[in-house]
Amino acid sequence: MRQWMIATIALFTLILLIPALVVLAFGEKQEAPLPAQPMQIQARDEPTVEVAVYRSKEKKVERLPLEQYVIGVVAAEMPAEFEMEALKAQALTARTYIVKQLIYNQPIQLPEGANVTDTVMHQVYYNDEQLKDMWGISYEWKIKKIKEAVEATKGQILTYNNEPIEAAFFSTSNGYTENSEAYWQNAFPYLTSVESPWDTQSPKFYEQVTFPVREFEQRLGVKLPKDGSVGKILARTPGKRVALVDINGKQLTGREVREKLQLKSTDFTWTRQGNHIVITTKGYGHGVGMSQYGANFLAKQGKTYKEIVRYYYQGVQIHDLSLVASKF
Repeated sequence: MRQWMIATIALFTLILLIPALVVLAFGEKQEAPLPAQPMQIQARDEPTVEVAVYRSKEKKVERLPLEQYVIGVVAAEMPAEFEMEALKAQALTARTYIVKQLIYNQPIQLPEGANVTDTVMHQVYYNDEQLKDMWGISYEWKIKKIKEAVEATKGQILTYNNEPIEAAFFSTSNGYTENSEAYWQNAFPYLTSVESPWDTQSPKFYEQVTFPVREFEQRLGVKLPKDGSVGKILARTPGKRVALVDINGKQLTGREVREKLQLKSTDFTWTRQGNHIVITTKGYGHGVGMSQYGANFLAKQGKTYKEIVRYYYQGVQIHDLSLVASKF
């Protein structure tokens, strides 16, 4: 009788335990993964990119996140009054430029620990404090607009054959952009001359400067002929700029003339008026890559930032930064 009671109690206990064991075992196998887990893995895979900027005035290196740097470059390099699509195009070129600089460490002398300067040697960069001083009461709406343009292109870069391009840009063309090899040494298939007729509407299209004859001669290292002439243009570039001149037997490139006289462009004409040389230039900048004023006029015509950059950089693609993440 006692044995029967013990067996009955044991059987009853087992009946109570089995459902709980079944639920516990199968419950662990059927539990769905937490939705946050894939996002965490993705975040770890994304590159964290910092830019070390040498602040030329303070003579120190400032480190900041990539997108914050791009905001400071767009704000410094392009007027906030420009069309949104032009600002987006500028953000894309600014980001591409610095990404290529970070990956390939372009050979320009820099202070230790710096990737770029904050000057035209690389890209002009202003921090928030500088922008507040520069914009004054307009700061709020201008910085909001710039940030919106940068956010709209966040993480995007311009590529050619899956490599970041040399994203050169300048203010205003003479009606055409320039082949890269006509100004620098290297030829790039995406930096070729295209028409940019809208630039004639830029306030920076024309400029006229005057030099005393003696200063002109000293700067260029020449002696003007006595017949009243200045020099002869021997050749022009694909972008209709001056390639080579001859001044009384001495030949100079258009770039040499521009840099020695600090002209706005290599598309120039000159005349002698008494003891002075009067030089007229068309355009502002080296002319290679994207024209900023051209981009703005295209944006006014309804072109998107993608259409703008693909016009000025022939044959390029727009890719996510993750394409080159492994190179950081």
